[in-house]
Amino acid sequence: MTPDDLSRALLDLVNGLVERRRAAGEDVRLELAAGDVTLERPKLREHGDWASSIAMRVAKPLGSNPREIATELAGALAGIDGVASAEVAGPGFINIRLDAAAAGALAKAIVDAGPAYGRGDSLASGGRINLEFVSANPTGPLHIGHTRWAALGDSIGRVLRAAGADVENEYYVNDAGNQMDTFGASVLAAAKGEPTPDGGYPGTYIADLATRVLEREPKLLELDDVVALHTAKEIAYELQFAEIRRSLERFNVHFDIWTSERRLHVKDDDGLSDIDTAVERLRAQGHVYDEDDAVWVRTTDFGDDKDRVIRRGNGIYTYFAADAAYYLDKGDRGFGHKIYLLGADHHGYVHRLKALAGAAGDDPERDIEVLIGQLVSVNGAKLSKRAGNIIELDDLQAWLGTDALRYTLARYPADSPLTIDPEILQRRSNDNPVFYVQYVHARTTQLALNAAASGVDRSSFAPELLTHETESALLGALQEFPRVVAQAAELREPHRVARYLEELAGLYHRWYDNCRVLPLGEEPIGDLHRTRLWLNDATGTVIRNGLDLLGVSAPVRM
Repeated sequence: MTPDDLSRALLDLVNGLVERRRAAGEDVRLELAAGDVTLERPKLREHGDWASSIAMRVAKPLGSNPREIATELAGALAGIDGVASAEVAGPGFINIRLDAAAAGALAKAIVDAGPAYGRGDSLASGGRINLEFVSANPTGPLHIGHTRWAALGDSIGRVLRAAGADVENEYYVNDAGNQMDTFGASVLAAAKGEPTPDGGYPGTYIADLATRVLEREPKLLELDDVVALHTAKEIAYELQFAEIRRSLERFNVHFDIWTSERRLHVKDDDGLSDIDTAVERLRAQGHVYDEDDAVWVRTTDFGDDKDRVIRRGNGIYTYFAADAAYYLDKGDRGFGHKIYLLGADHHGYVHRLKALAGAAGDDPERDIEVLIGQLVSVNGAKLSKRAGNIIELDDLQAWLGTDALRYTLARYPADSPLTIDPEILQRRSNDNPVFYVQYVHARTTQLALNAAASGVDRSSFAPELLTHETESALLGALQEFPRVVAQAAELREPHRVARYLEELAGLYHRWYDNCRVLPLGEEPIGDLHRTRLWLNDATGTVIRNGLDLLGVSAPVRM
């Protein structure tokens, strides 16, 4: 019996109780749907497999004492096939214990479901979601801050999809503005053998780019200064951006959309850019006004600390103008909900973006979400030799590995500062969390191979035989996986998946130490061996599915 089966059974009992009250002439105003009856895992295993507080929820509409309702429901539940017992606790909780066969049936269900186990539809009706993260300037390599957002953002997208959401990952390429001109000037100076311009980009990567630009355009230094600057900038941009994309691919981070800021500045046949159009659309909403030769957006109407200039008196648009055009562009592409993942230095953008949503006619509390991540550091990490003043993603990946980085960065909430200890991540021991979890997957795989070699297969399944206390605990944890995934998606907290996997790994190790899958000595192969193989494989499936949500591999040998 799955948790959904039990919830539906409990819902039917409550609705039956309501109908009996109405038939007796009582005016009961209570309508319950499937999502209204939820189950929770008791904190203590001796309290049963599941607990429900539905009696306390319906007591007031039914005009009854919660314990009386709980007692009536518990009596009815105890008569349902697959339920071993149902007891009332506290002010009206119902603790439910499944019989061994009903609980154990989950093992086969998980193996049969395979990659689909844990996936659901709790967010399927939420419309299209745009998830923007990283969005680093294409003027240099990705650094440690981008690394955290790459891991977290990609994992958030994965858990959202697992919960049924229609979500697309987007990278906003900041390829317009003064930083691009400064970048081009830095590369051109390096090509000429000149010092880095004031405020320019340092680092040997600029010299490397200059060499590659000259290989692409050998006559660069013979060109007019304006043309040379433009040429150096464009070729270096192409090369650097390609490097960024390769870094992300190696880090197992996928983007569905790459949006160039430049596109927002391009004029159409009527001489209007997307930014021009965006300003007029905001004006039509009644939130744009002219003052002091500038054009302003009245963002204070939506909680911002001050109104924002969108176009200066000299006719030049501000960065806020591009942000406005980009936000409207997302809506035009059909994204009803927008999620922005920003670094700690962008905290001031929260009110600004929410105000922008309000000015665009959206609901700032519903249609936009801004997540702010805290800083991350690595003990003993060296600054990049190429960039000079940063820790590069590529260097971290080469040093610690994709799996260790991805898992560690997804293991903590985004809003908590994080210090990574490379010494721990390089250990092949249980105090290394990613090794601890991956080792369990490898152990389930090897156990299955050894079982096959010993003649143990999954030709029969007798879940009523899974009665050992470690089997009950392991099955209880396996049942939790869909709920953990749904909660991680709803709260945008993939670290919940990582912590769950570590708990599951511990339960599997205890089961492995107490329950044999392989026959001992001359012991004949029986249904218990075969059924335990189903449980072993079910655990491997859940570990594999959970690691995939974190962008981490599930090795078969370690």
